[in-house]
Amino acid sequence: MEPETAEQQEKQPLENRLDDNAMAMSKRLAQQLEGFTTSVARDFSQTIDVISAFASGRAVPGSAVKQAGPALKMLLATLIVVLLAYAILRAIAKTGFARLNIWIKKDSARPANVPQDPAAEDRAGPGVLRLRNITLSRKLLGVIAALAIDIAATMLAALAGYIFALTLSEEIGSAVFALQFLNAFVIIEVVKAVSRGVFATRYDNLRLLPLSPEAANYWNHWLTRLIGLVGYALMVVVPVVSVMFLPSVAQIVGLLIMLGVYVYAVRVVWKNRKPVRAGLLRHADRTTVPLFGTLTRVFGRLWHLLAIAYFTVLLVVSQTDQQEALEFMAEATIQSALAIVIGLLLAAALTRSLSAHITLPARWTKAFPSLEMRINSYTPATLKTLRLLILIVVTLVVLDAWKAFDLTGWLSSANGRAAVTLVFRVLIVLAFSALTWTVLASVIENRLGSSGPKRATEREKTLLMLFRNAAAIVIVTMTILILLSQIGIDIGPLIAGAGIAGLAIGFGAQKLVQDVITGVFIQLENGMNQNDIVEVAGLFGTVEKITIRSVVVRTLDGGYHLIPFSVIDKVSNHTRDYGYHYGEYNIAHRESVDEAIKQLRLAFDDLKQDPDLAPEVLADIDIPGVTALNERGFTVRVLIKTTPGNQWAIQRGFNRLVKARFDAAGIELPYPQTVVHFGRDKTGYAAPIDVRGVDAVREVYGSAPPPGQTMRPQATPQNLGTKSEQGPEATSQLPPDDGSSTDAGAKPA
Repeated sequence: MEPETAEQQEKQPLENRLDDNAMAMSKRLAQQLEGFTTSVARDFSQTIDVISAFASGRAVPGSAVKQAGPALKMLLATLIVVLLAYAILRAIAKTGFARLNIWIKKDSARPANVPQDPAAEDRAGPGVLRLRNITLSRKLLGVIAALAIDIAATMLAALAGYIFALTLSEEIGSAVFALQFLNAFVIIEVVKAVSRGVFATRYDNLRLLPLSPEAANYWNHWLTRLIGLVGYALMVVVPVVSVMFLPSVAQIVGLLIMLGVYVYAVRVVWKNRKPVRAGLLRHADRTTVPLFGTLTRVFGRLWHLLAIAYFTVLLVVSQTDQQEALEFMAEATIQSALAIVIGLLLAAALTRSLSAHITLPARWTKAFPSLEMRINSYTPATLKTLRLLILIVVTLVVLDAWKAFDLTGWLSSANGRAAVTLVFRVLIVLAFSALTWTVLASVIENRLGSSGPKRATEREKTLLMLFRNAAAIVIVTMTILILLSQIGIDIGPLIAGAGIAGLAIGFGAQKLVQDVITGVFIQLENGMNQNDIVEVAGLFGTVEKITIRSVVVRTLDGGYHLIPFSVIDKVSNHTRDYGYHYGEYNIAHRESVDEAIKQLRLAFDDLKQDPDLAPEVLADIDIPGVTALNERGFTVRVLIKTTPGNQWAIQRGFNRLVKARFDAAGIELPYPQTVVHFGRDKTGYAAPIDVRGVDAVREVYGSAPPPGQTMRPQATPQNLGTKSEQGPEATSQLPPDDGSSTDAGAKPA
């Protein structure tokens, strides 16, 4: 069977291709494991044979022990020279370390001359820097200088060894082993110098990590010991054994050394997992950057697992290819560390820049009051998105460093380019949607919040609010559909399904459709707006809210009534253009019509003097005249034109003034009266009435009470004295206080 071409593989379903890849990976791992086991077994067998041959004194085929004698002598001599030179240079370097430590300590002990509050900082002047920044910068400079001194000592010691090996190579013999050692010495001691620069066991001010001297000394010795064992074993011991004996023996020696290193490293990591976790968690609680605090907590809980995984990879790689193991581990470690550090720095910079409150110019804030708040509301989502992208990129770079993912190949492939393009398209769509909504909402709010002669009417406000809600729905819907289409989902069936669903909903929810249509026409015809006083569906109150399908009315008793537009058959709006105080005033028959109208006009004049109510009156009072005559009296109609919505305030103020005017003029407001006629005979004669009670009242008060009223004595000292002087006889002659009186044969009831 011919192998499948790339086009045929691309035409296969994605599930089949994933299954094939998984099977291929499993098969490849099984083959590699089988080959490794077979190789280890063969190497052990050959090693046992070599040991047996040396024990019995037999020659080992392929070994070069005798030929390697001069090279071993050169290696030993070079080792002694390098160690002596390195010891001398390290002793000289300690003087530089001590001076750098004192230099940083002096700066740290300097009193802070810059206040912490911004006002004091302004008073300090632009030439004064913050002490925290000075201290951090000087410490970094000191650490970098100490690292440079340490590396320089290593390089000079290696240079001395190179000169010695090359000079004496002709006299002693081959310098292959010596050069191998010198290369390993440079690489390993540079890595150790980095470890010493981080922990700085003897110089507290040069220590980057916040550790005690004991903890720094412990971890520095552990790391340098591991680095030395792994480095010199794989770069010196294994190559020398491979040349002197057999490569299989070198493989076994490397395996035994790496197994010992692995067990030692895992033991130390597992033993210190809890103290390190506690220290990292305490440091996370003290940090001022939330992102670093969160990452430190996560690292504190997982650090031992990551360390064990690192040493496991080192063990596996060292046995897969001992010659390239350290190079691979160094490159992978450096690439991972750089990716993580750069990612953290970028995340911290983004957090610091985006966490600051964005302030717009004053004229923008005045024109668009909510624009600044809306822009700042996008900050958390933008920050989370950028952090997620940084995390994904850092993860891919780290996986690429450890050969778990081919980042370069993936980016150059069609799938990689498509994925990157998709991410940029999604970000552009989201940014454009946010920008569109921000501009649209800001323009609408600018119009809603405008003041002066160009301020928006209530109808405009209602329509703009409805338009803003509709625009939000449209923008969200279109954004979702575009995003779905960008990620490869066919939105044609979705749109068709939405149309069918809309049709079904239209038939099934006719009341809802009626609500929407009625509401649209009410708004187009300017039937009512927010804050209008209306009467709809038998309810009288203020319009608080209008949506696309209902209106909310707040009645005088505080009731919150939500009324669908479909139940509204009539809208009575009391706040259109103007209003009228429509009053009907009943006055007793005995009063003069002209006098009553005069008093009403005087009350209106008083109303015009009120500074609060006078501006709400649009025209002079209109009194059509007497509109009704009934058993109680006659009715005078009053019309006062007012600004819309203020007719009730004018009514209350005018009624108060009318009552005061009528009381001052003695105009009586009527109450129910009944005329009683006495019986007559056929000739029309009525019996006379005893009016002595009326005469008695006239005798006491000087006048008879008018019809329908009863004269009562006022509580004055004169009246009280008169009654007491007249005695009980005079009091008994007064009419009874029961509201009854007589007048010309009539008796009010």
